[in-house]
Amino acid sequence: MVKAVQAGQVWRSDESGDNYLVTKVYAEVFTQYAMLRPAKVSAPEAETIRVKVAKAEGGMTLPGYTFTQASQDF
Repeated sequence: MVKAVQAGQVWRSDESGDNYLVTKVYAEVFTQYAMLRPAKVSAPEAETIRVKVAKAEGGMTLPGYTFTQASQDF
């Protein structure tokens, strides 16, 4: 869980173990989405994935993904 999902963050898929880079975060009406792209050499050709951001009392998360960076102090 993070304070805010932001572009540039890396998240790991709970299912495959692959890392994904957040390339864009945007809102549609009352819902926030993150666009994810695989963090690999072939990333420019890879399909992006749209994930709905889940909000909780302690912050935000991407369901099915785990935040990989230890520190949020930027």
